[in-house]
Amino acid sequence: MDMDSIIEALGGAAQVQTLLGVGPSAVSNYRARGQFPEYARIRIWQALKARGITVDPETLSVEPSGQPKPIASNHGNVSPVVNPAVTAIPEPPRILLIISGGIAAYKSLELIRRIKDKGWHIRCLMTASAEQFITPLSVSALSGETTYTELFSLTDEAEMGHIRLAREADAIVIAPATANIMAKMAYGFADDLASTVLLATDAPILIAPAMNPFMWAHPATQANQRQLKIRGISFVGPDSGDMACGEDGAGRLAETPQIINAISHILPGSGRLNGKTALVTSGPTHEPIDRVRYIANRSSGKQGHAIAAALARQGAKVTLISGPVNMPPPPGVHVVAVETAQDMLTASLAAMPADIAVCAAAVGDFAIANSGANSGANNGANSGSGAGKIKKSDTGDAPQLILQQNPDILATIADHKMRPKLVIGFAAETDDVVNYAIAKRLRKKADWILANDVGQDDQPVFGSDFNMVHLVTENGVEPWPEMSKHDLADQLVSRIVKEISA
Repeated sequence: MDMDSIIEALGGAAQVQTLLGVGPSAVSNYRARGQFPEYARIRIWQALKARGITVDPETLSVEPSGQPKPIASNHGNVSPVVNPAVTAIPEPPRILLIISGGIAAYKSLELIRRIKDKGWHIRCLMTASAEQFITPLSVSALSGETTYTELFSLTDEAEMGHIRLAREADAIVIAPATANIMAKMAYGFADDLASTVLLATDAPILIAPAMNPFMWAHPATQANQRQLKIRGISFVGPDSGDMACGEDGAGRLAETPQIINAISHILPGSGRLNGKTALVTSGPTHEPIDRVRYIANRSSGKQGHAIAAALARQGAKVTLISGPVNMPPPPGVHVVAVETAQDMLTASLAAMPADIAVCAAAVGDFAIANSGANSGANNGANSGSGAGKIKKSDTGDAPQLILQQNPDILATIADHKMRPKLVIGFAAETDDVVNYAIAKRLRKKADWILANDVGQDDQPVFGSDFNMVHLVTENGVEPWPEMSKHDLADQLVSRIVKEISA
């Protein structure tokens, strides 16, 4: 088939633009050259096959066995008959590879080849520093696509604007990722094409760091990594070993098969919890004393938010019921903001039924029964939550606050008629941690309890980026080593996947 016949068979130039993810000028260029780029031939072959037209995937010429019956078009041209019964072939995943500057940039060429071997569509973007190590021509030759480098390139913006680059990708991979681009991402810089695209996308992002071991270990780089993980961004590597600079340590770019495997796990629809729903509670609760003051605890919400993000990365539809926190919402998660324990219980029950419930919130055990009231009529304040600020008395008498027990969210969910298949709770204790957790699991009818010691001054848990827990199940107690809260979330979700899939 010639170029015009192919375009007509696919429904016109506009349909070809949509199929290939290009602009009008790109299609015009294809017409002028009389051929499509390599990646496009594969997609066109698939699209034609879905329309009942069998062509050679290399030449796009009609094979004898698949010769369509011609019909006369309104213009007297010959058009192939489209078979409406043929189901369209799913589009291959679209990967945007961002190559940043570093000696490991040469490894991205092999990564491009392996991505194409998977049948995935790939576009590439290079930073200015990456061009000091490899050339855009090399990248384009392997990807079969234009390699984008400039934010203010008139040609590139006409053919493929940076917003389209950001929005049309199913996943964005940064390999190698330097300390510089990680810092830009952490602080929201947008001073070049790569950082602008990263700020404009809602696609899942995978970072494959590569840098000097001291740069990787620097507190600034580690803080940036933690911040990016909080936002739900995935990492692969770095590995340890000899570096090009002659030093040894963590900082080597992960091997290509590792990166390919990591990409497959972040692609939409690839998670092992697809079709599952999850409910996660996170953060503290605030129980009002009056309109100004409240009773709370030191929970930051970091652990609960990390668990919600990890569940979402595995494909679960996650509802996160969050008390007041200074945390950005994890990507791909529906967040319901609440304040009190009663609010959290109401929102949790509204999110059911669910397959998985993880009660990671540090719910206040008690609320103020006489919220807003002064015990001794020193100020004449009316009782009730609508009362104003309680004033100090001239006599120095303190108001008496009457406590009442808050609802038990974990126990309510575990004993509910719509009980999730897996109910997990946390036990934050200051002494005899494991025994309290064992008793709590039985008393509240939870499947698992993660017990953590929050009473050690030298190892605070609330507000920290690290945690150390014991996993308590009906099979016994399993101590987990200290790790970041994000790693703990990933480990927990891995166990959830095995349990749910069993």
